[in-house]
Amino acid sequence: MAQPAPAPHARGDLPWIIIACGCLIAALTFGPRSAMGFLQLPMLAERGWDRETFGLALAIQNIAWGVGTPIFGALADRYGTWRVLALSGVMYAAGLVLMASATTPGMLHMGAGVLVGLGVAAGSFGIVLAAFARNVEPEQHSLAFGLGTAAGSAGMFLFAPLSQGLISAYGWYDSLVVMSAMMLAVPVLAIPLRGNSKSGRSSRREVFEQTVGAALREALGHRSYVLLVTGFFVCGFQVAFITAHFPAYISDIGIEAGYAVVALAMIGFFNIIGSLASGYIGQRYSKPIFLAWIYISRSILVTAFLLLPQTPASVIVFSILMGLLWLSTVPPTNALVAIMFGTRHLGLLGGIVFLSHQIGSFLGVWLGGYFYDRLGSYDPVWWLGVALGLFAAAVHWPIREQAAPRPQPAPAE
Repeated sequence: MAQPAPAPHARGDLPWIIIACGCLIAALTFGPRSAMGFLQLPMLAERGWDRETFGLALAIQNIAWGVGTPIFGALADRYGTWRVLALSGVMYAAGLVLMASATTPGMLHMGAGVLVGLGVAAGSFGIVLAAFARNVEPEQHSLAFGLGTAAGSAGMFLFAPLSQGLISAYGWYDSLVVMSAMMLAVPVLAIPLRGNSKSGRSSRREVFEQTVGAALREALGHRSYVLLVTGFFVCGFQVAFITAHFPAYISDIGIEAGYAVVALAMIGFFNIIGSLASGYIGQRYSKPIFLAWIYISRSILVTAFLLLPQTPASVIVFSILMGLLWLSTVPPTNALVAIMFGTRHLGLLGGIVFLSHQIGSFLGVWLGGYFYDRLGSYDPVWWLGVALGLFAAAVHWPIREQAAPRPQPAPAE
């Protein structure tokens, strides 16, 4: 049964209730999972597990997030965004409770890994941004995507001090229970995002009708899309490694633990600025070239951080600059998918791009724990991230920012 479409908006005006609720959902779903690095040391100290056990749980979370995103994206495209977002809140809350209650590595991997990962997938950027794309004009996609991405960044900024404050005041167990309760707000906030891929402004534009199978065959045979999928793997590898292991890394190099909170808060705050700027820049300049420069800049920044003296000041400077580059890849990446194929299967095709991101996230998180437990150092993964950043820049450079060639579409009925 088709869900009712949101009320139409005048051409050129952003649908602010949809944007606001989508941004709050992005902040909520991105917040707790970005703060899990703070839970690592106190949880492992109490449970007696090693870092690879915790790292594997977050690696499973990232791969579940990645595998689930195109599936939930396709479901949202067909059956409606609200249903998928409501399911996100329930799964996310259940996963955080199971993580808190875990007494074995298997329970940890199911809760923090599978359930939280699927919860984040059902409420991910791909689901929210696809809803935005259906309700704004094509020339506004990059700006709307920048707002949604900035909101996810705000979640990281807010949850870094919030989670650390909860842990300090109530312990890691109660902190997870509180964050679980917060996730139950998602189904309510999702109500204005009801509708599917035939709703909103896209329903009044010409739509190229395809089956899911035809859309997948077209996308996977499109050179620029395949390059985009390949390059986004690197983004996941870099940011997931830092999210999961940076607080422990800061402790390992002898810097006071409080700087870890400040560092992730700075990444989150300047991520807001970087995401908004990315949305603005992506509307005016070549998105593939812009993405290439983001990856080059990340490699230069990490190299400088590793080679220069590591002090509290250098940690803060690194966090500020990395924050500007953190999720600045998301608005131009999602806008490129919309340019290539339109909005009909944007949840699915954007989800496949994100699956590549999460495969990278899986490896970044897991290899961080793996190398640390065997070599006592995170350095091999830092340097691998530098090399992958240069690879990603080379992959994005030849991407063409244009629609896939198609027959003249018929107006949607």
